[in-house]
Amino acid sequence: MKRFKNILYVNDATDDQAWAIARAVSLAENKQADLTVVDVIPSEVITAGIGFPPGGPISTELRAAVVADHQKGLEALVKPYQQNLSIRLEVLVGNTFLEVIRAVLRNAYDLVIKPAENPNWLERLFGNHDMNLLRQCPCPVWLMKPGEKSSYNNILAAVDFDPTNPLGSDLDLNREILELAGLLALSNAASLHLAHAWEAFVEAPPLLKGAISLMEAPYYVEKTRALHRKGLYMLGGEMRKWIGVDTYDYLSPSLHLTKGPAKKVIPRLATELQADLVVMGTIARTGISGLIIGNTAETILDQLSCSVLAIKPPGFKTPVRLAE
Repeated sequence: MKRFKNILYVNDATDDQAWAIARAVSLAENKQADLTVVDVIPSEVITAGIGFPPGGPISTELRAAVVADHQKGLEALVKPYQQNLSIRLEVLVGNTFLEVIRAVLRNAYDLVIKPAENPNWLERLFGNHDMNLLRQCPCPVWLMKPGEKSSYNNILAAVDFDPTNPLGSDLDLNREILELAGLLALSNAASLHLAHAWEAFVEAPPLLKGAISLMEAPYYVEKTRALHRKGLYMLGGEMRKWIGVDTYDYLSPSLHLTKGPAKKVIPRLATELQADLVVMGTIARTGISGLIIGNTAETILDQLSCSVLAIKPPGFKTPVRLAE
């Protein structure tokens, strides 16, 4: 089962984040992982209203003073935890999501943890920096809602696959989703739920006018449901191999095969299950029901009110580049 070894925590000084940093520290301690806490200062905080050209002595002194002040803030944040864990601190200047991704590229972090922005002018949990991290960060991103619980009760893992080949090209992504969901359910003693949304496209009016008659449609709907059901149970069987029989039997995950578009089914199921965390992919296969960021996955994220652990498929390349 996957183990994180190099974790990056992104400071959020605008909110009470004691719950989030405590969970990051606990995860690092339990998995014997390295932990870095980073603070990103927006460039405009240093340059706004000064009127001096960048790079000059006054600008340099101002930058150093602001960075030193934020460094002290980080030291105060992690002080309660440093007796048992060595925590690296770093202060960066620039755009939050860009600097975080560049830090991931420089230091090969395998998990980013960040408190959700929760912008009060939007009816959603995640702000612009959050969404850009979800779109472009090459490693898993764990966004924690304000007031995060110290322990989760319900974890929902959302998987997508081609029902004609459920162990095909999506398998590596689904494996990471299921392994991480299983790992967190085990460490939290939480209930684990595996969910897959399916649609019967023969029910759409344009298709009913074609080769499939109204009388034949129910047969094809049931056949489609059976294919998706078989695929979901095949993934459950693979998960049992991946995490071990004893662990799987202990977790005894519930499998949810729900009819409807994923962008509606997954948020509704998360609410019904009172999920504390949704583990999902942000890029998967193309197609109507694929969890594609900017399409289905982004619509799902806009509707969730719980924490999210978002995962990219193997081979994903971020468009962000290190500053030259």
